[in-house]
Amino acid sequence: MNDTPRVLLSEASPWPVSLRALLELPALWQARARVRRQLAVMARANPHLIADIGLTRRQVALEIAKPFWRA
Repeated sequence: MNDTPRVLLSEASPWPVSLRALLELPALWQARARVRRQLAVMARANPHLIADIGLTRRQVALEIAKPFWRA
């Protein structure tokens, strides 16, 4: 049995993310922005629904304030 550690190709790569992840990033950012806009509309139009989805007003405010690139 060989006791030398194997290096995965992803670990050997000088790039921390894959090309596919980079290509999918704009769609992810658009989805985050869309969800945050919808949450903001819901918070203004139907604030009682915020509690129904299990969030506090503070949690909603913090989520809405995040830029699109933050998870």
